[in-house]
Amino acid sequence: MTSEILVNVTPMETRVALVENGAVQEVYIERNQTRGLVGNIYKGKAVRVLPGMQAAFIDIGLERAAFIHASDIDHDRVDNEPHKPIQTLVREGQSLIVQVIKDPMGTKGARLTTALSIPSRYLVFMPGSNHIGVSQRIDGEGERDRLRKAVTDMKLLEEIEKGGFILRTAAEGIGEFEIRSDMNYLKRVFRVLQERMKDNAPMTVVYEDLPLYLRVARDLVRADIEKIRIDSKETFTKVFDFVTKYMPEVIDLFEHYPGERPVFDLYSVEDEVSKALSRKVELKSGGYLIIDQTEAMTTIDVNTGAFVGHRNLEETIFKTNLEAVTAICRQLRLRNLGGIIILDFIDMVDEEHRRQVHRMLEKHLEKDHAKSKVTGVSELGLVEMTRKRTRESLEHILTEHCSVCQGRGRQKTPQTICYEVFREILREERAYNNDRYLVLASQQVVDRLLDEESSNVADLEEFIGKPIRFQVEPIYSQEQFDVILQ
Repeated sequence: MTSEILVNVTPMETRVALVENGAVQEVYIERNQTRGLVGNIYKGKAVRVLPGMQAAFIDIGLERAAFIHASDIDHDRVDNEPHKPIQTLVREGQSLIVQVIKDPMGTKGARLTTALSIPSRYLVFMPGSNHIGVSQRIDGEGERDRLRKAVTDMKLLEEIEKGGFILRTAAEGIGEFEIRSDMNYLKRVFRVLQERMKDNAPMTVVYEDLPLYLRVARDLVRADIEKIRIDSKETFTKVFDFVTKYMPEVIDLFEHYPGERPVFDLYSVEDEVSKALSRKVELKSGGYLIIDQTEAMTTIDVNTGAFVGHRNLEETIFKTNLEAVTAICRQLRLRNLGGIIILDFIDMVDEEHRRQVHRMLEKHLEKDHAKSKVTGVSELGLVEMTRKRTRESLEHILTEHCSVCQGRGRQKTPQTICYEVFREILREERAYNNDRYLVLASQQVVDRLLDEESSNVADLEEFIGKPIRFQVEPIYSQEQFDVILQ
């Protein structure tokens, strides 16, 4: 399997696509105005303690108070032992150092923990623990024991008395030099954090995780990655400096993409993102999936559609379900679906067919970086599973409830359309030689372009050296726009 990572950078947002064998598998989006919070460490203040829920709300300086459960504070308890009451662990008005483990989603605030963890290329440092762990994705007891012993010995050598480590998947096969370098880096970072923990006022950031374009280098580089293409020269320089300092062994993977054709057009990433916002996913055989996200769960329904098979009904059903497994696992990653997921396969009479579909599902999920749990295929063809995610799904990032249909469907936000307009102007500028641009769009989009996005418009005009005018087209829906060359 060959894999590439494409990084598209604009002044407004960074987008990353993981492509395996020519097919887009995962998409990450980080907007400068709404960066993700997972991994950030704050000095928070308890504003409300709820004994009935065994939880507390912590003000970390965001619009909504964040949430922490007693189990995320009481880390010394033995397995199966009940946690201490929340009122004995935290009191209202108390300051405490917390880390975000789940971004705010929908109406819910961020989820917090007091068990801090600071990642590097090969290690994760846990200041409040002495545990030495190894990623479950590293196979072979011999390699796991070697890495565990190397970290234990290096910890004694570096005189790190307090703090535990987890060896990440990327650590497989590394030597003592890499381990020592990572430990020294984490020691320096934590020393700075300790000073900030003392000096910072409550409700302020103590530690902020790396931006997406640097997290790509730290978290997504694997043995099967052949190339990482970055379309911004400035961003490439920053990543190159970061990799040169901390990850010189993978520096050859990174390259600047200077092409006239947008980097996301190489593998039709834009088309795949648009398809990932649709309920219906077509299968090559003629079958299809219907994917519905609700507040409580996500349901995925498998249908034979136009696929009539060649032999008999049971064989047709079995082949459709097998094909659906591959498509489902790809859509889980591409759309970043999480929580409870119900897979409604077409009913299979043959017990062996049900076992094969289940085995294939588990095999494909092994490639997924997010943890998941799967039940067996029931007699009704249902599979219940959970998939852990820490960030919003692709649909919730790019869309909002439609004001026309009163929330029965979804539409792209004005912000998303504005960024599509910017990308279209850049695309037209590369392809044609013209004097100025006129953008026709809906009232909501034009209002945002002239208000919240005005500074981005000014930057874009300066970048292309051409003026851009906007005109409201009353008959256009929120998602419609045209860029006219003048």
